[in-house]
Amino acid sequence: MATKIVFAPKMPDPIMERARSMVPQGFELVVTDSDNPDFLKTVAGAEYYVGFPRAGMGPDFFKAAPGLKLIQLISAGYDRLDLAAAKKAGVPIANNGGSNSVAVAEHTMMLILAVYKKLSWHHDNVVHGKWRVGDFSETRTYELAGKTLGIVGLGTIGKKVARRALAFDMDVQYYDVARLSEDQEDATGVKFTLFPELLQTSDVVSLHVPLNDVTRKMMGAREFGMMKKEAIFINTCRGPVVDEEALRHALLSKQIAAAGLDVMVEEPPLINHPLFGLENVTFTPHSAGPTWENWPKAFRNAFDNVQRVARGEKPLWVIPEMR
Repeated sequence: MATKIVFAPKMPDPIMERARSMVPQGFELVVTDSDNPDFLKTVAGAEYYVGFPRAGMGPDFFKAAPGLKLIQLISAGYDRLDLAAAKKAGVPIANNGGSNSVAVAEHTMMLILAVYKKLSWHHDNVVHGKWRVGDFSETRTYELAGKTLGIVGLGTIGKKVARRALAFDMDVQYYDVARLSEDQEDATGVKFTLFPELLQTSDVVSLHVPLNDVTRKMMGAREFGMMKKEAIFINTCRGPVVDEEALRHALLSKQIAAAGLDVMVEEPPLINHPLFGLENVTFTPHSAGPTWENWPKAFRNAFDNVQRVARGEKPLWVIPEMR
């Protein structure tokens, strides 16, 4: 009898076909939606959950699947999961093993370039019949070469951002609670700074941290006040690490020059969100991770981890709170 893997929520058919083609022999993939009334019934008998974290995966979820051995996420983030319930049930949670790291690193560089080159502003002008609005001293765009990038959180994604930024001739510094050794810093081409120093000396501040009690609202009025007036702010990790009202004030008062955001506190945001009225913010809809190349990487990592646990081995990429 095949070992049951529940996958939720259901993704578009081409993506699910790719997943099914990679299911290891001896396993059965059952696809459902977490908001399906029969979700808990579907979970019954499953030994593995593969998919995305959902708010409803609490005590009732674990009670419905007492034989669950692993929650394997396709995403990097896990802040919507009930960690206390998972710990009580003794079920490890693993994230995607950095399968989206290239995608997010590229997206980060895209936002940096888009903000510095005023991409969305120029696009809007061109399609509305306005060609080369203003003069070049007033509508300034900038080069990346020679700028200092400050990376907050030098994990898998942060390291890939650093590598790409170095190719643009940027100087890269970082802050992370887990500091690299000197040899590792030399090999990566980065230097360590304390968080306040990073904010004070970086031309670009880019966040790459998980959302937890320590990082929630880590960027507030005090932190934005430390940044250079000509600096830009980039966030491709999680919206709640930023105090959005403090960011809005910093942008309006010109404490900082501009921002590029892929994530927001509330998603989707309200249509009249206060940040939407500002010309110096570039938005994308939490779309950094899911590139077409990313899906097979994520499924490969997921099914490899499932097989590891099935062999009696420890899973890879277990989230820090459960290590």
